Amino acid sequence: MTNLPLRFALRYLFARKSHNVINLISGISVAGMAIGTAALIVILSVFNGFNQLVSESLGDAQPDLVVKPATGKAFVPDSVTFAWLYGQEAVFNMSSVIEEQAFISFDGKQSLARVKGVDSVFEEESPIQNHITDGVFSLHRGSGAGAVIGSSLAWSMDINPRFVAPLEIYYPDREGSISLANPAASLRSATARVNGIFALNSELDAELVLVPIETMRELLDYENEVSAVEIRITKDTPDKALGELVDELETRLGPDYEVLDRYRQNEALYKMMRYEKLAIYMILIFIVIIIAFNIYSSLTMLIIEKKEDIGTLHSLGAPEPMTRRIFLLEGWLISLLGLAIGLVMGIAFVLLQQKFGIIRMPGNYIINAYPVILKATDIVWTILGVAGVGYLIALLPTLTKTSDNQ
Repeated sequence: MTNLPLRFALRYLFARKSHNVINLISGISVAGMAIGTAALIVILSVFNGFNQLVSESLGDAQPDLVVKPATGKAFVPDSVTFAWLYGQEAVFNMSSVIEEQAFISFDGKQSLARVKGVDSVFEEESPIQNHITDGVFSLHRGSGAGAVIGSSLAWSMDINPRFVAPLEIYYPDREGSISLANPAASLRSATARVNGIFALNSELDAELVLVPIETMRELLDYENEVSAVEIRITKDTPDKALGELVDELETRLGPDYEVLDRYRQNEALYKMMRYEKLAIYMILIFIVIIIAFNIYSSLTMLIIEKKEDIGTLHSLGAPEPMTRRIFLLEGWLISLLGLAIGLVMGIAFVLLQQKFGIIRMPGNYIINAYPVILKATDIVWTILGVAGVGYLIALLPTLTKTSDNQ
């Protein structure tokens, strides 16, 4: 008896109906649910692909971990703690940086910029050197200081690595007082020759200037202080191991320091991407709900057509819940059939796009085809969402129509 409603539902699903319109509406329902399911898989995968591109661009621009003072702008690194950190297998490299907003001038043009002084480790191993569009990634020119600058900032100031004019950097003297009669006397200055221009992302391209850390120490009148220690982690380090490393580092450094991983460095950005993906999922599920109302129409017409069968079952002693369950399963099977077809279509398309890049990106981008990444969690949420919608829509007509046809 337990399988009897399912057997009836399967027979009704595949058997030919006396009214062709019911077959047509059922077919449209299956096709609609399949298209909705495939759209969910494909669009969520495309969103994953673009998120990965954003993360990779941040990965080249930002370190995996940053150690900063909890208060103030600068600190002297604790040699014991950082010596322990450098000995960890997960650590690829560490570099000291001094970063500050400063006023820059080049051949009569001025702007505010984020000037970042970096050490030799950063200069030798930073991924930014893979994004140089003009010149070379070098922070030295002979015995003098060199600079590498973002492309948008360079364009706005007409900076070219082949020009001989120096880049002048100004910052208020921390120890001196501001002179109203001669404000320029209250500024400290340093110069560097622009050696290269990089293009990473719109934010950094418009504001970042890289110079040697010695130049920034001279400008800010620092001795051994740094504004941050940047740490890059070896590839394929498990998230669990990285989390344990962060916890141990926080314990050793104490409350006077902050240890920021990629998420905490860009918390607002990652939250926004999660919310955007959730919004896309909800919009697509709403579309699936609209499509699923075809199932309601098909099931309602089927119940009317099968009223004699319902009466016969009741005469044979079948309880009301059993007949309801037959048509509930019938409607749910329609949505599950569409779900299965849509999953196959969506997954197949994503895999083909990954391998062959079928859909090309318009315009000039760093990639030729739309990026897609298939995630198991997206498949699970798609199954739960579409199956849940199909079940609820199939439940509606069975609550009243079967009893109306007794």
